[in-house]
Amino acid sequence: MEEFVEAHVQRLVADCLGVGIEELVSEVSLRDDLAADSLDLVELAMALEAEFGIVVPERLLDRVRTYGDLVRATGLLIRARRAAEVRAAEPPLRMWARVLPPAGESGGSLERAGWLTPYAAETIAKDALRAGQGARLELTVAASTDDVGLAGVQRQFAWLGERDDRLPPLPARRHTGNRLRRLTTMIRALGPWRLAPVA
Repeated sequence: MEEFVEAHVQRLVADCLGVGIEELVSEVSLRDDLAADSLDLVELAMALEAEFGIVVPERLLDRVRTYGDLVRATGLLIRARRAAEVRAAEPPLRMWARVLPPAGESGGSLERAGWLTPYAAETIAKDALRAGQGARLELTVAASTDDVGLAGVQRQFAWLGERDDRLPPLPARRHTGNRLRRLTTMIRALGPWRLAPVA
């Protein structure tokens, strides 16, 4: 893929900056050797976005120094876009979630069921945070959920565990039940988090 990317990037850089293709070697500095200013780099980023269907963040333009850096960064952005397209094509998991108040506190549990979309994950996480320190979050997914799906569920809620650096890292265990797939781990800010069977 690098050859494919480089050929297109080479043509775009030559067109946008008005330089010869023979000048575009990996070590050539875009700003110093090719005299590209910030407006030239923005125009180049827009051309890359149109050519490859990617989004070039402004902070990336600040970090790219050489033509080789630009080719590598463009390749990474293309791979990231393709990975996002693959993830978007996968259907979300069906789930059941329950947020239980901290031990010793009164109050009922909050339950949700449906597709585990990014919005649903955000809503469940907010529910768990509102329940307070020590609250328990239980999530259940179907037994047919593979290891990649379970890792995705853990990744969606991992940020909850990053809220308090004084607590231990997130341990994880997997179990397979008759009809349901379970994952047990610790959300550091909330207490135990587990994928548990529906009662």
